[in-house]
Amino acid sequence: MSKLIKNEITKIFKKKSLYITLLVILAFVILINVTYKYFFNNGSYSYYSEGYIEYVKSDLEKLDPNKPSDTKLYIEFKTILDTYNLYQKYGEDSWQAQIINSNVASYFSEKNTYLYGESKDEQKVKEINSKIDEIINKLDSDDWKYFANLELEKAKSTVEGLENAYNNTEDKQEKARYKTELEVAKVNLEVAQYRIDKDIKYGTNFMNTALSEYATYSNNIIYMDNSDQELKYAEKQQRQNYIEQREINKYIIENNVDINKANDLSSILKDFFNKYGLFIIVMVIMIAGTIVSEEFNKGTVKLLLVKPYSRNKILLAKFVTVLFMIVFCILAVIVMQLIVGGIIFGFDSLSVPVLKYNFHTNTLQQMNIFQYLGISIVCKLPIIILLATLSFAFSTLFTNSAVAIALPLLGYMGSEVINLLAVQYKVTFLKFFVTPNWDFTNYIFGKLPIMEGLTAGFSAIICIAYFIIMMVPTFMVFKRKNIKNI
Repeated sequence: MSKLIKNEITKIFKKKSLYITLLVILAFVILINVTYKYFFNNGSYSYYSEGYIEYVKSDLEKLDPNKPSDTKLYIEFKTILDTYNLYQKYGEDSWQAQIINSNVASYFSEKNTYLYGESKDEQKVKEINSKIDEIINKLDSDDWKYFANLELEKAKSTVEGLENAYNNTEDKQEKARYKTELEVAKVNLEVAQYRIDKDIKYGTNFMNTALSEYATYSNNIIYMDNSDQELKYAEKQQRQNYIEQREINKYIIENNVDINKANDLSSILKDFFNKYGLFIIVMVIMIAGTIVSEEFNKGTVKLLLVKPYSRNKILLAKFVTVLFMIVFCILAVIVMQLIVGGIIFGFDSLSVPVLKYNFHTNTLQQMNIFQYLGISIVCKLPIIILLATLSFAFSTLFTNSAVAIALPLLGYMGSEVINLLAVQYKVTFLKFFVTPNWDFTNYIFGKLPIMEGLTAGFSAIICIAYFIIMMVPTFMVFKRKNIKNI
């Protein structure tokens, strides 16, 4: 048996097509890494595009603030330009830019309303200018904590006010509304406190992103939990995603670690199957789809049968070889990505932990990138194995390499349609199809499967059943096949 397997592996590695395919994949790996390095960087953030500002300037010149029909739009455009001009003083990458957007823009709007609106008031304009000057003085002195403390005091005041309102009302609807608003306010207070405690300067870096996302996901969960209506299955799935993202962002805030960087070696490895899965599948299908059919097409199958091995052993050896090549293809692409990614990005990001929320234990699970990669590959293996088995079956049953390669690929591409029908349109009988069942990623971490009613055990049974359905006829046909005239 081992000799048969060794012989099959040797034949595969003698094929030029294998090395051509590997070179194509290598070129794609290089392209992926270069693209992420130079086109998906964490560049500067701009509140306003140059084109938009030119548009505002051009239209502002055409508007007459003394004309009632133009007044409102004039005030709006004048406020935009005033805000933009202040941005330019500090730079749009500065922490001041964030404060200007959240604190100063409203003052400019109010000022311009009193300057150009129906209710002109010079005294109000002076008061607002004084407040703007005070804020600008803080911006000039790099006193970001002034604004952080204002934010904190405002959040405390809001929480206190809502607590009083909640405690002093007996109306059930009002109480429910105050409860939701109070929970949201407490999240905002928590975020404001985080900024002070963790010394998080305003800006657009990953810590500020984490603060913003933590608040967003936390509030989304609150609104879902306080909803009057029972959550739909898709909403329950979404809620799980919110919980995971909330906990991940909380980890980032508390540990000051950027784990969501989009352009480094670790991030590409985390998304390994999405980026390279199709190439691996194509490569495996090409091997599985030709390993038997080529023997018939070249007439070499007779040489195999004269050896002192049963037909079942010969076919089994070929299938074991396909399984070996699955492992080889996966490892080959991983090695390519590690070498190419390491050269382009460096290897530092490999030390950054991968975080997944485990809904079995309701804890945030921390692991290194290789642990996560291993788990991901194991969870995706049923997809590759079943497609390879299908290709292997067609290769044996029809002895036609083109059919054995094309049909499994079409099946894989069509799997997205099947899954869409199963999820979006709740076609319940589709749960007995293999495609909604062959990805075990969600089961590992306790997330809800893509379709209601699925379980890890059920999916495993379905995958095994399809495997048997494909393999049994394959071996039966090969055992009885008349090869004399070939």
